[in-house]
Amino acid sequence: MGENPRARKLADRIQEIIAKRIERGMRDPRLGFVTITDVRVTGDLQHASVFYTVYGSDEERADSAAALEAAKGMFRSEVGKNITARLTPSLEFIHDALPENAKHLDELLAQARERDSSIEALKSTATYAGDEDPYVKPRVIADDD
Repeated sequence: MGENPRARKLADRIQEIIAKRIERGMRDPRLGFVTITDVRVTGDLQHASVFYTVYGSDEERADSAAALEAAKGMFRSEVGKNITARLTPSLEFIHDALPENAKHLDELLAQARERDSSIEALKSTATYAGDEDPYVKPRVIADDD
């Protein structure tokens, strides 16, 4: 089933509103370098999941998560003022692990390249265990039989 186009438009608008509010500045010193990566709204437009990333250490991520959680009401009122929906959706902030997953995939790809190069080096010095052509060849029957 396709996605609700109204929910997608509302999600895009919520993402824009929250990002602008963070950009204009919040007075919470715990908030680090936060980027809103995605927003998903339920089909009934009652709940919005806001995905974000934080650049920095684990401590900065925890502080930013606490700051966003504390400012949830302020964000919800800001969203309510700037959308035309009858009800303002509740907000849930979820840390998006996309950068960490991308880094892990890059490490796995580097390991695969390393293994491929080691196999290539072994292949250049390898010899056949038996004949070069392991397939059975048809027997030639002599005429005198």
